[in-house]
Formats: sequence, structure tokens, C-alpha cells
Amino acid sequence: MKSDQLLILAAISALSLAGCASNVGSTDYSTSQARSVQEVSYGVVTNVRQVTIQGNNNLPVGGLAGAAAGGVAGSEVGGGNGQIVGAVLGAVLGGLGGNALQHDVSSQKGLEITVKLDSGRIIAVTQGADVPFYPGDRVQVLSGNGVTRVAH
Repeated sequence: MKSDQLLILAAISALSLAGCASNVGSTDYSTSQARSVQEVSYGVVTNVRQVTIQGNNNLPVGGLAGAAAGGVAGSEVGGGNGQIVGAVLGAVLGGLGGNALQHDVSSQKGLEITVKLDSGRIIAVTQGADVPFYPGDRVQVLSGNGVTRVAH
């Protein structure tokens, strides 16, 4: 019975963590950004740097799910006091592992794109690496609702 509970908990944990990743690429729009006006500027890419965009690790979903799964798995070890010790150690190790997994799942590759606008102003925009950009590329810079993105 406990192994069935562990499998169910692991599946719920994986689904919860999958929801932590957010896309911030040039082609990703939230529903609040759809059908809203964006100001468009044009310019030329002067520099591109690869970066890592950290996800939202403020929610303890990974740690909590890992601790629960580890506690259930650890309680399978030994009997009596051994089960209690196993459950506690399993919960601690599971929590650490779940937190690390959430960090990895919610991070993504990104680009810091420096653009010299036709107006002469120089800006840098960080976004997901869904579309490649190279120095010399002629690009659009779209800004609206507090969001700016670079597009071809």
C-alpha cells in the first residue's frame, strides 16, 4: 500500500514541478498581453550574451513534495524506531532533492540582447533563448504592459 502512495505522490510532485517552469521567449505571450497595444522600435543587435533565467523558487512546492515522498519512502526502512528515523531522514533528503529539482526545472536558457535603436539609444533585453539572435541582426523591440521583447 505504501509503495502505491509513494508512486501517486511522485506523480503529483512531477506535475507540480512542471507547472513551475515559465516561458519568457520572444514568442511567448501571457493572456494579459494579448490584444494590448505595444510600442514598436527598430534597431540593430550589437551584442548577445547567454544567460540563465532563474525560475520562481519562492514557492516551496519541490521541497514539500520531495519531503513527503522521502518521508513515505524512508518509513519503509526497518521497524519501530528505525521506521521513525528512516521517515525523518527520508523527509530531509527528499526535501533537499525536491528543492534542487524545482530549481533545475524552473530555470531556462536565456539571452541578454543589446540593441542600438534607430534613435541612438542603447538597450539590453533579457529573454528566453527560443529564437537565435546575432550581432548585426536588424530587429524589432516591442514594449507594452511592462514587458519588452526582441523579435526578428
